[in-house]
Amino acid sequence: MNQPTLILASSSPYRRELLERLQLPFITISPDVDETPLTGETPPLTALRLAQVKARKVAEQYQDALIIGCDQVATLDDMQIGKPITYENAVKQLHLMRGRSVTFHSALCLYNAKNHNMQTEVVPYIVEFRDLSDAQIENYLRKEQPYHCAGSAKSEGLGIAIISSMRGDDPNALIGLPLIKLINMLQNEGLSVL
Repeated sequence: MNQPTLILASSSPYRRELLERLQLPFITISPDVDETPLTGETPPLTALRLAQVKARKVAEQYQDALIIGCDQVATLDDMQIGKPITYENAVKQLHLMRGRSVTFHSALCLYNAKNHNMQTEVVPYIVEFRDLSDAQIENYLRKEQPYHCAGSAKSEGLGIAIISSMRGDDPNALIGLPLIKLINMLQNEGLSVL
């Protein structure tokens, strides 16, 4: 029996690197979706909705594939913290987050485009940030430039230096692709990693 095409619906190089760890053949396709939160939508629901929207968008062109959709929303005191995009926004975010706890909600969706079976999960990961000085924030941003990472934090790089502790069930969730849950979902679709 032929295995369905596995597609990662993401342009993130970090998610691609994580998925490569499973040593399964896959392709990446970047879905073009509006990531604006809906009015009254909680951060975990925003992440979940966007993961589903990304998977379904790719399914429009790949009707026999298994599609992985993901999204991540960071929150501080129930306030959404997105990708800073600019240096100025990153400075504001890190000033706000220093010495505090931020929850990263990583949503995962595995969509079987052939039979329309959809599995979803939101995996939270809690990060405590160091109480950084202005100079430390400046040095970090100059060296790392994490402008396309939620909360300006790239834990797989120098961002580990601005973190004092991390808690969660799957460290991959912090990078944006909860592999432990994904392996279970793939097995449910008959695709074994081992």
